Amino acid sequence: MAAELDAATRSMIANLKEKTGKSLEQWIALLQAKGLAKHAERVGFLKTEHGLGHGYANLVALMLSKSAASTMDDRGSLVDAQYTGAKAALRPIHDALEKAIKGFGADVEMLPMKAYVSVRRKKQFAILQPSTADRFDVGINLKGTAPHGRLEASGSFNSMVSHRVRLTNAKEADKELISWLREAYERAG
Repeated sequence: MAAELDAATRSMIANLKEKTGKSLEQWIALLQAKGLAKHAERVGFLKTEHGLGHGYANLVALMLSKSAASTMDDRGSLVDAQYTGAKAALRPIHDALEKAIKGFGADVEMLPMKAYVSVRRKKQFAILQPSTADRFDVGINLKGTAPHGRLEASGSFNSMVSHRVRLTNAKEADKELISWLREAYERAG
């Protein structure tokens, strides 16, 4: 896993024990024992109960999610589970976006979580999330870009992205949306 990480992340991991008193593996084990499922819960727990700064807490929570997803026999099963029942009709949106995003470059990583897919290059640049039975949200990291039209500020949607685009069908995964995603991908390099 270390070869896939950018220099800043490797540096944070190397300094984690000195700065916090525990290694990444120890923090991950502590989080696993706590049994928190959501990223924000994990970060909050590490910050409030253990005094970690946001950067380190976020790193540990992300590494736990990454290690859990990468050790699964079938990472696609998390994606499949997102589109069961009432959300099944949203799968074509996901598939269209995944196909377009993977065309950006071989360094695109689709990292399935329980409720969404984190889209990464050297860092996360987007998320794909079936939010309700009839709405699909695309979170995009375009810090410094003013919201306009359907490119809205992320608000309370997800603190890991700066913007959100709401979709209801695969036709809305159009050239405009793909251009915003490509810009975020390029910034993540």
